[in-house]
Amino acid sequence: MSAELSLEAARARDARDPATARRGQFHFPRRPDGSEVVYLCGNSLGLQPRRAAADVESFMAEWRDLGVLGYHDPKADWLNLHERLRPTAAALVGAKPAEAVVMHSLTINLHLLMASFYRPARERHVILIEQGAFPSDRYAVASQIAWHGFDPATSLVQVAPRAGEHLLRHEDLVAEIDRQGERLALVLLPGVQYLTGQRLDIAALAAAAHRTGACAGFDLAHAVGNLPLALHDSNADFAAWCSYKYLNGGPGATAGAFVHERHFGSRLPRLAGWWGNDLDTRFDMAEPFRPYPGAAGWQVSNHPLLGMVPLQASFALFAAAGMPTLRERSIALTAWLEELLDARLAGRVEILTPRDPEARGAQLSVRIRGTRGSGRALFDRLLASGLTCDWREPDVIRLAPAPLYNSHEDCWRAVGLIEAALNA
Repeated sequence: MSAELSLEAARARDARDPATARRGQFHFPRRPDGSEVVYLCGNSLGLQPRRAAADVESFMAEWRDLGVLGYHDPKADWLNLHERLRPTAAALVGAKPAEAVVMHSLTINLHLLMASFYRPARERHVILIEQGAFPSDRYAVASQIAWHGFDPATSLVQVAPRAGEHLLRHEDLVAEIDRQGERLALVLLPGVQYLTGQRLDIAALAAAAHRTGACAGFDLAHAVGNLPLALHDSNADFAAWCSYKYLNGGPGATAGAFVHERHFGSRLPRLAGWWGNDLDTRFDMAEPFRPYPGAAGWQVSNHPLLGMVPLQASFALFAAAGMPTLRERSIALTAWLEELLDARLAGRVEILTPRDPEARGAQLSVRIRGTRGSGRALFDRLLASGLTCDWREPDVIRLAPAPLYNSHEDCWRAVGLIEAALNA
């Protein structure tokens, strides 16, 4: 191994990187011997910020001491927790503050938003997705189509990579959007494709959808907290995301949604609930429904505060670091991981993720060659050896060096553990 790719080189990179100190603000899982695991799974579940437990304990004390008055106490102010989270959420997705809201869960938010933005008619009823969409998205879309009395077999159009390829081509997505034309009601695509880690061009896809008269929505589960986003300037109609991956909100953490401000004054229908009422009149219990201004008007139910409180710690770290700085660090970390994989495992693994840094985020999806039928056993060896990553059948490992807390040494150790598992 060359000196440029040695453990000492990794440690030297980390020593020159002031952001390495942020690593100490997260809990890393430990092995039975007490040593830290190598954790490259922030694309599946982010690590726990050290401050999160204290925030939860503080909330529990408020609940214990105040009961329902926690909603009215000016210090606890449970009623406005989503408002306190909103500025960082908006910054993370490139939205105006009123365009973003922390609420509900990802698929629930997609349903609530499609209830407004998918308004099929006899001639315009098609929803376009990508063939490799995360199953929950496909289930949600198919059920929306059926709910409106259409047949997913004819109203759901899926765009796949070309034969022999594993990445989507932007020109193929646009060509299919154009081909559907006046039949197209909605385009629903990811910001980052979950399996391959490929980044899609949100602005260009939204523009293509709008040229046909369709709406454009985006699932940002693997994009938010991973890449700088510009939803307002990209002219997306709506978007939704979860908060437990790169945003480190904890398992099942409260998710988020975006609605472009141009829709605020429209007469879009919505599935309403009392938490979407304007806060000034919410407790009047009055008729008719008067929506909260902005994206917050799509709220339905009182939020599970225990699913929101841990986000405060992670959001504070994101706000302090800033996505441009994190993106710069992410590019460097992912390139280092890529270089190590190429140098040490050439011919034994195939990187599915685009090589162009602008076409990907932190994640590298790696196909282990020659492991069909035994790949899961390899993955189990990796877990046992101390590498926490993500497995997708039949032969793909997803590695995600999260820029908020991972290090160059993490990447170096991960490749070493993969090499050792392949040699076992």
